[in-house]
Amino acid sequence: MLKRNFTEEQTMFRGAYRKFLEKEIAPHVERWREQGMVDREAFTKAGEQGFLMVWPDEKYGGMGDTDFRFEQIIIEETANVLAGDWNNSLHSRLVGPYLSRFGSEEQLERFLPRCVSGECILGIAMTEPDAGSDLAGMRATARDQGDHWLLNGTKTYISNGILADLVVVAAKTDPENNPHAMGLFLIERGMEGFERGRNLKKMGMKAQDTAELFFHDVKVPKENVLGDPTHGFIYLMRGLAEERLLGACGFIASAQKAFEVTRDFVMERKAFGKPLSYMQNTQFKMAELRTEIDVAQAHVDACVAAHNKGELTAEDAAKAKLYTSEVLCRMVDEGVQLHGGAGYMDEYPISRMYTDARITRIFAGTSEIMKLIVGRDVFSDNFVSYIDR
Repeated sequence: MLKRNFTEEQTMFRGAYRKFLEKEIAPHVERWREQGMVDREAFTKAGEQGFLMVWPDEKYGGMGDTDFRFEQIIIEETANVLAGDWNNSLHSRLVGPYLSRFGSEEQLERFLPRCVSGECILGIAMTEPDAGSDLAGMRATARDQGDHWLLNGTKTYISNGILADLVVVAAKTDPENNPHAMGLFLIERGMEGFERGRNLKKMGMKAQDTAELFFHDVKVPKENVLGDPTHGFIYLMRGLAEERLLGACGFIASAQKAFEVTRDFVMERKAFGKPLSYMQNTQFKMAELRTEIDVAQAHVDACVAAHNKGELTAEDAAKAKLYTSEVLCRMVDEGVQLHGGAGYMDEYPISRMYTDARITRIFAGTSEIMKLIVGRDVFSDNFVSYIDR
């Protein structure tokens, strides 16, 4: 594998965060999976040690370092201890930046310090029962009532749906006249009319609470609107490239962990009197996967570097998300196969990694959506010339 370019400070950060995970997070994952939710203390303990949000300015409690590689380290080390269910980057780097990009100074002062400390857990609500990747099909509405907005609608499959204290909710603000007008609203725990449904049972990522959210005539103060209440769709699109990069970092880190778990197993497991690792088929399979993982990691690292420069394109982020999710799913599938019957047993990590991985080709945009984005870029000149005719 090619040498990766992390600074000395980042390497020290990795070591400290790894120790934190081993002490405060990894020992609790099994219990969290059984209860279907992580403890709130996971967020507050991470916040106390500066591991929850590193990018906010120091006046809000953060490190003020916006280098995405810090988040990449957090994602990689969390995957390495098989604690991906926690999905702390959803709070820290997926939802949090909506506040910094589009929030007012008053909103930043009101919410960010509590988000950095872990006291205020974040979620984002876009998906609806009849609207997933197609945000244009959204039915939730927010109507301007003069001194407040009135929010109505239903959201589903919302990560941190039970734990979240502050949810960024997308809703149409002028459905009759402008179906593309959408706003992002900051809905706080305890607001009248805001209700939570079931903590949904899932195939994998069982410690991540995923819920239905209901909004019945929720009065949203004007100071709880992010930016322009008609530009929400644009705001969401601006955040998607980073969201897909976050996913890619996690997917390839999980693939690396699955590789290591499988490598250790085939070196110990014997068949026909010798370790599985002596078999040519095993060597060929692992050689293919090692190559795919290393190539994908190089692309992800290049995307991180581009993102730090403000140069990451939607197309390159889509490629990273598409390819790493496919590599991860191939890795865990081959991992289960090479484990044999043991791979089907929940006591072996590869079994859980297999079920946890399946969602990666769906959330943050399905593989099919990623292919559409990349395909349109491939044939962009053709589309333009066709339209010109």
